[in-house]
Amino acid sequence: MNIIIQLLSNFIVSGAFAVIFNVPGKNILQCCIVGMVGRLLHSSLMNHDYDTVQATLIASFSIGVISRIFAKIYKVPVIVFSISGILPLVPGGLAYDATRNFVENHYNLGIQIAVKAIMTAGAIAVGLVLSEAIMRIFKKIHLNGFHK
Repeated sequence: MNIIIQLLSNFIVSGAFAVIFNVPGKNILQCCIVGMVGRLLHSSLMNHDYDTVQATLIASFSIGVISRIFAKIYKVPVIVFSISGILPLVPGGLAYDATRNFVENHYNLGIQIAVKAIMTAGAIAVGLVLSEAIMRIFKKIHLNGFHK
């Protein structure tokens, strides 16, 4: 039951971000699907004892690939799908916890949490860039063939 609630909430959150960013109405459903799949993958990896940073890297890579595929199918820029899909993975809670610990003079814990938040944000960036690079490589291989 918990997974269904997570899926529905992430579906709605991704759709809400799509509306906020003025995504065309015909593409909001796809944005919802991208965000839902990304968060489902992230949650599944976390349940299988992956670290937050590892799970975020894999989920953001998957979001990048799915966004690229949807962009090709629906003939819109990749960013339409990737932004609304990636936002549910942003480590806002970790950043809040780090700031709270700094304010409460728990500097060591604050630094540990802040580093984890920064690493998670970096994993999002690396996952998106890696997916873009790999998709471009596959596109070149597909267009040029394996010989050259």
